[in-house]
Amino acid sequence: MFMSTGGFNQAHIIKGVIAVTVSTMLSSEKPDEFSKFDGLFDQAKQKLFEQAKEKQGDGIVDVSFNTEVVRMSVAPKFLVVHGYGTVISLPKKQAHKDDGE
Repeated sequence: MFMSTGGFNQAHIIKGVIAVTVSTMLSSEKPDEFSKFDGLFDQAKQKLFEQAKEKQGDGIVDVSFNTEVVRMSVAPKFLVVHGYGTVISLPKKQAHKDDGE
């Protein structure tokens, strides 16, 4: 399974578009702990791979991520990562029988 932010310039079959959202809450003691985004990207990638596997894909192309810092009126801030892409499969080569069979 592979993931790419670009397209795929060989024969392929589009299996569908997938999207995920992951988030975490920032504590009031550390309201600027933006390094938590790194772990969210890893979680989002893993979830994208899981969805691609469910669609029987070989890879995900045109992957993109969006980030948000969401403030609730009385609650702490949340870090949010949205990820999406297109699942593709590669054409399978068919086995050819020998002429002698």
